[in-house]
Amino acid sequence: MTVTEHVRPTAAPDNAAAQVLSAEQRYADELAFLAAHDDGARPPGWALTPRAVVTFIRGSDGEALSLPADRRGRPGGVDLPASMTFAPKFVGERSLVERCVVTLAGERGLLLVGEPGTAKSMLSELLAAAISGTSALTVQGTAGTTEDAFRYGWNYALLLAQGPTPQALVDSPVLTAMRTGRVARIEEVTRCLPEVQDALVSILSDRRMNVPELSGTGDGLIRATPGFTVIATANLRDRGVSEMSSALKRRFNFETVHPIADAGTETDLVRRQATAAVERAGAPYTVDDAVLDALITVFRDLRTGRSGEGWDVERPGTVMSTAEAVQVAASLGLAAAYLPGGDPLDLVPGHLLGVVRKDDENDHARLLGYWDGPVRRRAEDGSAMWRRLWDLRASLR
Repeated sequence: MTVTEHVRPTAAPDNAAAQVLSAEQRYADELAFLAAHDDGARPPGWALTPRAVVTFIRGSDGEALSLPADRRGRPGGVDLPASMTFAPKFVGERSLVERCVVTLAGERGLLLVGEPGTAKSMLSELLAAAISGTSALTVQGTAGTTEDAFRYGWNYALLLAQGPTPQALVDSPVLTAMRTGRVARIEEVTRCLPEVQDALVSILSDRRMNVPELSGTGDGLIRATPGFTVIATANLRDRGVSEMSSALKRRFNFETVHPIADAGTETDLVRRQATAAVERAGAPYTVDDAVLDALITVFRDLRTGRSGEGWDVERPGTVMSTAEAVQVAASLGLAAAYLPGGDPLDLVPGHLLGVVRKDDENDHARLLGYWDGPVRRRAEDGSAMWRRLWDLRASLR
């Protein structure tokens, strides 16, 4: 076998073999159930009612929703269940989700802002999946993103052969959303250069796109279909990277996604997502709850700059986000499953050091200061868990 034969790509995997499923694939049964369950008024182009979108994202508060027998049939011959309970998929204020839904129902742009790791992208994906049935119409903003990502490009082979024709036009995800009346997603919009961002101004205000190369024909002006709108995300840490113009800001409703306020809720979320990550890797999650509680305590203390006991803590420059906590918890679970023989607690300082040293080398000293403060005090108060962590201080060197 040659090297070329060895690395030849195989056919695209089906959903069962995919590493990560999109929201509309992962929750296809829930979306189908809600579409059949709530037959109320829908904004133009919406797959679900606004009320059902909120239920899909925030859950049904433990209530089982019932579906009449005459609504259970669906194509393919597999009936929907008679009832279904919806767990929350986004941990945050219900009022935030409701404001987002109302904004999108009014076909206004929505900008989700917040610290990194606060699930802005996940909320954007869930909203798009519930409203449009797809979250795939997405542009990832970077310094290299061009205006074509928001407007259109060309199939240059056809362009050379035929000239500018509708067949040679290559729609951007935004243009596809305009044509089909769906939600377009733009991740990290402030990472795009200002002149690229401003391509959105006319799209969001005029709800049409001019194609000068096709002017004089019926295809020279593309109008947005009812239901089209845009969800963008931006990190507060990126403020000033490529500041949005005032004109573009006015086209969006801003909603801030805050870190999870309740420690117990955050711990439950981290445990759930870390468990899922380890199980995807083919192993059970066996990390003790006490270790996980200690991990979340450290993250929250360093994130807020104050311990639960009221002691001041010097905050590191890096963001101690819930997403980072999930990654550390999953790493502890994988180590326990595949490299057994030690205590997962012994690995916590090393993983924390890997988190805090990403942005500022001085954060190493801040982590040591945290060990010399709250960790030492808790150890002196008699906690065996914190005593063990204090004894591991040398591993932070």
